[in-house]
Amino acid sequence: MGLPTMATIPSILKQFNNPFLSCPDSISMVLKASMKVKNWMTKKVITIDPEAKLQEAILLMRRHSIRHLPVVKDEELVGWVSEADIRSAYLASLIEDIRIKDVMIKDPITVDPETPLEEAAKILYRHAIGGVPVVEGKKVVGVLTVRDIMGAFIELMGFLRESSRIDVILGGKPHAFQEVSEIIRKHGAEIISVGISGPEDKRKRVYFLRLSKCDVKAIAEELEKAGYKVVAVIE
Repeated sequence: MGLPTMATIPSILKQFNNPFLSCPDSISMVLKASMKVKNWMTKKVITIDPEAKLQEAILLMRRHSIRHLPVVKDEELVGWVSEADIRSAYLASLIEDIRIKDVMIKDPITVDPETPLEEAAKILYRHAIGGVPVVEGKKVVGVLTVRDIMGAFIELMGFLRESSRIDVILGGKPHAFQEVSEIIRKHGAEIISVGISGPEDKRKRVYFLRLSKCDVKAIAEELEKAGYKVVAVIE
């Protein structure tokens, strides 16, 4: 299955004739299968040679509006250099012959294309870094940055699309998510994204349903009549 976008997520959610897609856990599995680094990384990679001067790195970063460069020799990753690394050594480079190999991180943290995006996000957060090279073996196939991760989050949550939101507790009712989705569709709305928060007890979890722009109050009223607890409504 290809990468779900804001346009294709609603079509996935409509396929309730398929039992696999009849609950939020199953839908989450579908989305997780596509939330790989390879789907969000920058594939047009700008690299630099370890023997290059710092000024060359500065020019590359300015020209391509980037802050990180994989350092590559003989088509293999040998290091990683950031804007901060360059800045810290720049003044010294004006009076000394300082090369990229002198300032680069020689054993950088990497991820591979199949790494789950959430795991890559944890790595960046844990190590307080702005990006990582994506490698297959020792070959650089991409770069993943905080910006890429934020872009994925914003797109999949549908934040840039005109929308409404309803927060609801589904409880322990069998096929609750399917019934709620059918009520939403009956009012001409589509589910853009689903967020889940709350305790381990599934009966008490809050489901944050971002919907295409709609009469969300009418949907909330019908959901409550059907026995669901509506926590909040955002038009």
